[in-house]
This record gives sequence, structure tokens and C-alpha cells, in this order.
Amino acid sequence: MNARNSALPDLQAWRKSSYSSEEGGACVEVALRPYTVHVRDSKDINRPVVEFGSEAWAAFVGFTADRVG
Repeated sequence: MNARNSALPDLQAWRKSSYSSEEGGACVEVALRPYTVHVRDSKDINRPVVEFGSEAWAAFVGFTADRVG
């Protein structure tokens, strides 16, 4: 996992979490790349972006899906 302050290329399509609402709660957006997944705060897109390897992201999603169900 890495945090980056630099802006990411516009080529990335950011997708907001399906659990996000317009009420201003805890929202994240993700952008998928071939070997990494970028995560940012959807309320403040100028803050640093967190970067995960695709295998680490898959493990995280699997772990949370098992618990949220």
C-alpha cells in the first residue's frame, strides 16, 4: 500500500462505492489499473490517493464480503 500526493492521470475512471450517498457520509472512490487499485476520499479528491496491489485489493474485498455478507 502506498499513499501518493501527485495527481493521477485523467485516464482512470473513478467509481464511487455503491454504499455512498449524497448525504456526505464516509465515501470512497476506486480506480482500477492493470496491477494496482487506487482509492481516494470522494469528498476531497485532492487529498493523497492510497494505492494497493491488485492481489492485496482482491484479498481485502474477499475478506470484507465474507463479513458483510
